[in-house]
Amino acid sequence: MASSIHDLARHLNISIGTVSRALNGRADVNADTRKRVLEAARALNYSPNQSGRSLRQGATHSIAFMLQPHPGDQQYGEPFFMPFLIGLQAKLAESGLDLIVVMGAPGDYQQERLRRVVETRRADAVVLAWTRREDDRIDYLTQAGFPFATVGRSRSGARPYPSLDLDFEKAGADAVDRLVARGHRRIAAIRPSLDLNFSYLFLDGYSKGLLRHSIEVDPELIADGFINEAGGYAVTPRVMRSKNPPTAIIFNNDVMALGGCKALAEMGIRPGQDIAVTVIVDTPLCRYFSPALTAFRPALEPMGQRLAEMLLASIPAFAGPEGPRIIREVWPLELVARDSD
Repeated sequence: MASSIHDLARHLNISIGTVSRALNGRADVNADTRKRVLEAARALNYSPNQSGRSLRQGATHSIAFMLQPHPGDQQYGEPFFMPFLIGLQAKLAESGLDLIVVMGAPGDYQQERLRRVVETRRADAVVLAWTRREDDRIDYLTQAGFPFATVGRSRSGARPYPSLDLDFEKAGADAVDRLVARGHRRIAAIRPSLDLNFSYLFLDGYSKGLLRHSIEVDPELIADGFINEAGGYAVTPRVMRSKNPPTAIIFNNDVMALGGCKALAEMGIRPGQDIAVTVIVDTPLCRYFSPALTAFRPALEPMGQRLAEMLLASIPAFAGPEGPRIIREVWPLELVARDSD
């Protein structure tokens, strides 16, 4: 049976306060006493009351990642976020922090769940994903003065906050460049709705890429739908039935591409042969599709590690000697050429 701090104090015949200070490495406890306390803790199988420590110290030693799946058929999990979370957890663990994932219902942006995390202090900071162009969650956290960081950018927030994003604008333009170099002039773009900021950035890059090659942006070749397989499946036939159909499609999302390629196959159109397909962003779904889909690959695990560093740098208790810093970065995506284009 695990011992409590009271058991340790009685066993050593010293005060609970001295035991607590020794266990927490306080400088006002001499080395011999600290050694006795630590040896007794091991011998008596001491187990700290973590909730009591949190109340006394005002900290939970955990970071909450707010994850809300999108509606759809994704029974295989989150191929984008899993490697990212592995990196995030690894770096947080170096500072003695745990990562907790707060799940929402599909499509739920968790405003109420976020409020509960903040108001009951279930975590010391939060990480937001799927940032919107105008994001109420960011406004709320900024006003509350609660530490947070975001995966993605947004126009919301009265003060700067740590953010790490992928360069969707450049990837959209680079995808157009690659397809134009292969002789394509009719290039479609299929994306989630514009309330997701990365979708806006992609469309901006796509449009600039076309204009750079003196190709007019055709609204008939741009479609948006739900960010899932069914969304891609539903909107791909729409662009293919335009008056002057595309010879290439850029999908802003891997699962939309999955549904879109199924729709193409049902129309008798073969990706990689009858039409070129490019995807932003690469996941295992792209690599194992047939044909394998050309895509832009992010360094997801290093990104998770870096966002943890950026978040901790903004929190006074974890910041370096230079004090708290707000860091915002945009990372490139690496093109991985495969059979589909």
